[in-house]
Parts: sequence; C-alpha cells; structure tokens
Amino acid sequence: MFEYIQNYCLGKPFVEETFPFDESTIVWKVAGKIFCLGDINNFQSISLKCNPEKAIELREQYEQIQPGFHLNKSLWNTVYLEGLNLDFVFSLIQHSFDEVVQKLPKKLKEEILNS
Repeated sequence: MFEYIQNYCLGKPFVEETFPFDESTIVWKVAGKIFCLGDINNFQSISLKCNPEKAIELREQYEQIQPGFHLNKSLWNTVYLEGLNLDFVFSLIQHSFDEVVQKLPKKLKEEILNS
C-alpha cells in the first residue's frame, strides 16, 4: 500500500517528499504545504487535510476515518487504510491536495492547476 500512495502523491505537480519531524514520519507537501503524512515504519494510516463539513461526514460514514491524530481535528482526518478501496483512498488524497492548493497564492495555484 505504501508504494501506491507514495507514487500517487509524487505524481502530483509541485510535490516533494520530506521527513521534517523525525526519521519515520513521511510528509508529502505541495508548494511547501503538507497534504499527506504517515509513519513509514508502521504504514497503517495516513493523515489528510479535509474540508471541515466533509471531514465530519466521512467520520460518520467510515469507522476507518477518525479525527486527525496530533493535528487540528476540524481540518485533518487520520485514515486507517485496512478495508478501504485504494481508489477511494486516492480520492481522499486528491481532496486533501485540492484543499491545500486552494489556499495558495493565486499565481502559484494557477501554475499547479495548469501543470
């Protein structure tokens, strides 16, 4: 699962992979802003940015989706991957990416969306 998620994240424009917190917490950033992170030593979940209303809906629908662990619980979900369809996980990652890109300066946002 890790390789699929890693490849999906790195396939997006302006994305870099970093380890800003410690050696095991992998972080994917778009234009320097975090949109996905997880523990490479125990890759059972990822944390993703989410629209606050959608975050609540997803938590109500899926037991695998919980408020963000060690993150702002209104803006972040922790997604436990077991039992979730990979395409669904990709759609959650895309939503997180889009949430971050929408908050970027207009010129940078346009550059990302047009690449």
